[in-house]
Amino acid sequence: MQTVNFEEELEKILAKDGRYPREAYLFVREALDHTQKLLGRPPKNEVRHVSGQQLLDGTRDYALGQYGPMALAVLNEWGLRRCEDIGEIVFNMVETSLLAKTDQDSREDFKGGYRFEEAFTEPFLPADKAPRRSSAPQTA
Repeated sequence: MQTVNFEEELEKILAKDGRYPREAYLFVREALDHTQKLLGRPPKNEVRHVSGQQLLDGTRDYALGQYGPMALAVLNEWGLRRCEDIGEIVFNMVETSLLAKTDQDSREDFKGGYRFEEAFTEPFLPADKAPRRSSAPQTA
């Protein structure tokens, strides 16, 4: 099996698709690692698969932990404004073999996960200012 050089493949992605800077790709890669740790070790001889929704949840957790109240501003600076942006980065990395996917994985998995403004600001609002959550899914 040939080893993929992350930096070389990332350079190819950046040359082909300039929507997101290097920092956004590094962040998503770190968020994936964080998500895998949250999910725990896979059974022996199995590779841990992370679904789109699991990655979105892990990304939110990682961003809040790393950047606190500045998470939304940092992500926006990197062009990450909605869950679909995370999916675009993931699938850019899949296309260059930096990440793998199953036949069931698609960009659609990242649609409508959560609204960035709510996900990255509400945790820092005082309890009496935070909006009440409904059980209905949110769309962007």
